[in-house]
Amino acid sequence: MKYFKLKNLLLFAGIFIVINLFFYKNYNNDVHATKTSLPLNQLQAFSEVYLKIKQNYVQDISDKEIFDNAIKGMLEGLDPHSTFLNEKDFKDLQIGTKGEFGGLGIEITMEGGYVKVITPIDDTPAFKAGIEAGDLIVEIDNKSVQGMSLGEAVDLMRGKIGTSILLTIAREGNNSPLEIKIIRDKIKVKSVKYEIIDDSYAYIRISSFQSKTGDNLKKAIRDLKSKSKNSIKGYVVDMRNNPGGVLGAAVDVSDAFISGKKKIVFTKGRTEDAIYEFVSNNTDLANGKPIVVLINGGSASASEIVAGALQDHKRAIIMGTQSFGKGSVQTILPITSKTAVKITTARYYTPKGRSIQAKGITPDIIVENLELGSISQNKILKESDLVGHLKNSESKNSKGNKKKQNKKLENDYQLSEAINLLKGLNIISLSKN
Repeated sequence: MKYFKLKNLLLFAGIFIVINLFFYKNYNNDVHATKTSLPLNQLQAFSEVYLKIKQNYVQDISDKEIFDNAIKGMLEGLDPHSTFLNEKDFKDLQIGTKGEFGGLGIEITMEGGYVKVITPIDDTPAFKAGIEAGDLIVEIDNKSVQGMSLGEAVDLMRGKIGTSILLTIAREGNNSPLEIKIIRDKIKVKSVKYEIIDDSYAYIRISSFQSKTGDNLKKAIRDLKSKSKNSIKGYVVDMRNNPGGVLGAAVDVSDAFISGKKKIVFTKGRTEDAIYEFVSNNTDLANGKPIVVLINGGSASASEIVAGALQDHKRAIIMGTQSFGKGSVQTILPITSKTAVKITTARYYTPKGRSIQAKGITPDIIVENLELGSISQNKILKESDLVGHLKNSESKNSKGNKKKQNKKLENDYQLSEAINLLKGLNIISLSKN
């Protein structure tokens, strides 16, 4: 017993010295830093818990594992976005920001002890399998996720390319859980896709924000102008189910549509490094053409920055449903060359000072994602439907003039409404001239 008391005391003293050295190293030369007193009672309690684990846990556990778990718990207890990045996590994060990684293709967080899907990423196994924003993953391969950390759930979902995984999903509106089988694959995310639809209207899909998203957007706009022979009448920027990503990319995307030197986003935190303001460079590659931005509950973080900036400057009409509401900034702080902590250091604000955290962006026009097929089922009777109706004398000649509707518009009610809005704005603009 005396041995354990001595060991406890020595361990406590060791932790005390190490933490003191850490604070000395990090704060001693910083004239702006506030001195932080050490919580000695809590440190003693920590050392006692450590000893009880070493003495009583059902199996032997290494000091590294204990301390890694302690660091994880300390960070993950702060908010859903702060965490410890071990060697594997740190490497995965670096790969993810470049747009290529392995897995299912979903952005997730923890909610009420379950894994919540923020959004599936376009053209990934999860997206193709029918995973939706807002789904709660309650089991992974018949193993309950309750009690797991987010990192543990992620590790279970990762695996060899070509192997299958069974997710048990609780979805709003469904009385019973859904079981969805997904085949793991290498995830290559093309963050910007684009095309011209419905008579010179540009459609730009931004599925995530990576380091090269800004450059890819500029190329997309150039290509669209070239293909339309500079006759673009308006732009739809689709950021539905976009989980966010690199802050700098969000600034670049906003900058591409804003004229003049205007504030895009600013951040506020406790330290000077966390206080920053981003301003546009007077580019507006869209040349003042009307813009409709589509968002929904899966639009988070960087996509909310773009929507908020364009909304505040009245540069775009925001359409869709309320966005996710992630208005915090995470900073990667290296611990060693291979590990780091991801910690929330600031909140970001729209140009008019609106905080998006836990609130999101409210669209200017609320449009739910309705099924066009179900709308068309309630067919309204027309003259042409009546038996024996008189034929239109010009019907033969006019058949060739009927335009075939773009497939995207047939299957996407929100996009269809966005194009209709742009058409209306274009008509108003022409009438003024």
